[in-house]
Amino acid sequence: MKMIKPIVNISKVMDAYDGILCGWSGVLYNGVSILPEAWEALVGLRKNGKKIVLLSNTACRVEEIVTQLYRAGFSPRLFEAVVTAGEIVHQLLSVPDGSCRQLGRCYYNLGAADDNGVFAGLDYVEVPDPAQADFLYAGRLETGPGKTTEDYLDVLSHGASLNLPLLCVGNDTSVPFGDEAVLASGALAEQYAVLGGRIFTVGKPDLQVMEYALAALGSVERKRILMIGDSIATDIRGAAAAKLSGCLVSKGVHVSFLGEGYIPDVTKTRELGNMFGACPDYVISRLRR
Repeated sequence: MKMIKPIVNISKVMDAYDGILCGWSGVLYNGVSILPEAWEALVGLRKNGKKIVLLSNTACRVEEIVTQLYRAGFSPRLFEAVVTAGEIVHQLLSVPDGSCRQLGRCYYNLGAADDNGVFAGLDYVEVPDPAQADFLYAGRLETGPGKTTEDYLDVLSHGASLNLPLLCVGNDTSVPFGDEAVLASGALAEQYAVLGGRIFTVGKPDLQVMEYALAALGSVERKRILMIGDSIATDIRGAAAAKLSGCLVSKGVHVSFLGEGYIPDVTKTRELGNMFGACPDYVISRLRR
């Protein structure tokens, strides 16, 4: 049985690591604002010579994340690189013979009206009706609590009946929004698969996505790299796929199950890990120095 060690401060375990893959949502960003305590923890680690790569399943392009950091008064120069699922998808869409080009040219957006960054500068056309589309697109959904897959069921059923593929950016089924967890694009992909629809997803825990981020850490040995994230399904499973150590932030997307305790509940963490087939090496309530 894998030992899961509860920790209060990330610095207590960092002697064993030289590199960090750090999640965005639920670790540094709660859907509303950047978390200063988590940022300061990373600043301290960087001062101690640790290399840090920000790795997110967000549909945002890297430029959007960098702009958000600057506007909040934080420097993205803390990171060796910023890697997002949205940026990877943009690159895949831009390659003439890339895997995404097979989807077609016209898309119907299931999410937020202003979420079109992955298509920026490319020859794709948003259409107002699934019947006019070559594929469905699920990236950043409308922000706010209360949304469920039921709200999308009609359009998903329609898309499946038309045999349209669904391009899903990020595999998260929910993401933090303040003190709540809200619906994310991965939940739509799961529902679409249940309806018999074809899905094309890009995001953690896919090994290819992990490799993009690992490349930015250069020659750091994998046994000396720690993945920090708030989702067992994406972050901890991604760490396992890439043969990295993993640290779960319990007051993220799993907070309703793991609780609000300052000292994380190891028994519940193991139970959750067993459900997803991957357990973290460490669990911390919040990323702190």
